[in-house]
Amino acid sequence: MSHAAIDQARFRQVLGHFPTGVTVITSEHGGERVGLAVGSFFSISLEPALVGFCAGHQSSSWPRIREAGRFCVNILGEHQEDVCRTFAGRSDDKFAGVGYDAAPFSGAPRIHDVLAWVDCELDSVVPAGDHDIVIGRVHDLQAVDGGGPLVFFRGGYASLGR
Repeated sequence: MSHAAIDQARFRQVLGHFPTGVTVITSEHGGERVGLAVGSFFSISLEPALVGFCAGHQSSSWPRIREAGRFCVNILGEHQEDVCRTFAGRSDDKFAGVGYDAAPFSGAPRIHDVLAWVDCELDSVVPAGDHDIVIGRVHDLQAVDGGGPLVFFRGGYASLGR
């Protein structure tokens, strides 16, 4: 059975019909803060507590997060589209103007006013095409804000309209 190549634009367009929440993965390594926006965050296991996300091989931030071995998942609220856009880009200082403190386990930047945060240690990495599937062991977590999530849908940001 042969597998025909899938057009990348069509792939993105079709899969864009599946709404995803938006997170920012942050870390600190060698005194340097690093972060990237991720829409592929997911729960894996209750025992042990594991979460996952996918990071593109082309990312300049992911190798530094991997090297640090610890990270904080910041689950963005609907009011944080600007934060997402900043961390999705390639700015020299993505943290400029963003309030944060240190997550209790990892020491990674924990962004203020998020819906929730999950503080993790890198458990394993599984290569998958042009991305890595990253598995994190959860050491601490908390829901912070009762607002609605920032959602990515059909190539744009949306809210649940609660």
